[in-house]
Amino acid sequence: MKLKPQTVQERQKLDGEAPLLLLAEKAGSLGFIAIGFVRPERPLFFDEFCSWIDSGRHGGMAWLERSRHLRENPAQLLDGCRTIITLAYPYSSVKPCTPDGFTTSRYAEPLRNDYHDRLRDLCRLLARTVNELYPGSRQRICVDSAPVLERSLALASGIGFIGKNNMLIIPGHGSYLFLAEILTTAHLPVLNIRCPENQCQSCTKCIDACPAGALEKPFLLDASRCLSYLTIEHKEVIAPETAAKMSRCFFGCDICQEVCPFNSQKPSTEISLPSSGEIMDMDEGVFREKYGKSAFARAGLSKIKSNIYAIKKE
Repeated sequence: MKLKPQTVQERQKLDGEAPLLLLAEKAGSLGFIAIGFVRPERPLFFDEFCSWIDSGRHGGMAWLERSRHLRENPAQLLDGCRTIITLAYPYSSVKPCTPDGFTTSRYAEPLRNDYHDRLRDLCRLLARTVNELYPGSRQRICVDSAPVLERSLALASGIGFIGKNNMLIIPGHGSYLFLAEILTTAHLPVLNIRCPENQCQSCTKCIDACPAGALEKPFLLDASRCLSYLTIEHKEVIAPETAAKMSRCFFGCDICQEVCPFNSQKPSTEISLPSSGEIMDMDEGVFREKYGKSAFARAGLSKIKSNIYAIKKE
């Protein structure tokens, strides 16, 4: 359910599911924009996920293959799990920028702590409410790094649909959002909903705009060619032909989201980073002090410098 004022009819329906209404109100007060509830069953598109792994399109992210069995049965992550709460939290639509025009993905939000930590703290507060409603219940919080198929769970819970670029899209908000889950032993009511249908229709803007051709066709991403993967997860030096496609973005890539009609905000930037030269001159101590708790820590200073160098050399 999207977190917005409900109509009288919607509220009356939810009043019959009082715990869901209370949790939705709490989630909204914490800044979440959507919440859903689903049973810990075999996720949608698990077979497609396995085929994707078997085809080698996951690049060097070997942990995806190692944790395959856990993703098939999320209940393995919490003994006695009976319900999964799915959550969406917004991030800024403004792109971080250096004074000399180098940028990062929006989700990086370099002046803030890493979203994993921030969302876990918020989820703990919501989990506390679950425990108040169901004394003795146990919870496990998952934010991005846990072995669950987040978008499949979010789709099954009804909070949005999956676009051709593989992003979860919430109509009225778009795809600039983080996903999180709370696994709980509490047997929460689960609304009888239909999975939202894909609303992309004939649009292929994301596929057409992907600079590296990583979006091979609707819903099929070759991560080994994706600029987000290559600039963050991939530890090797960026190849010159890849650097030529990066548009001075040294951490991640948002292009498939920028062109999406569901993201109605006009692309904009905000100078919230030191110049590229200052970053290149930065030592590890300064980096840890300024960005050690931010999303930049995932790639690390050496990788970030290598990315900037590759762009400048191109």
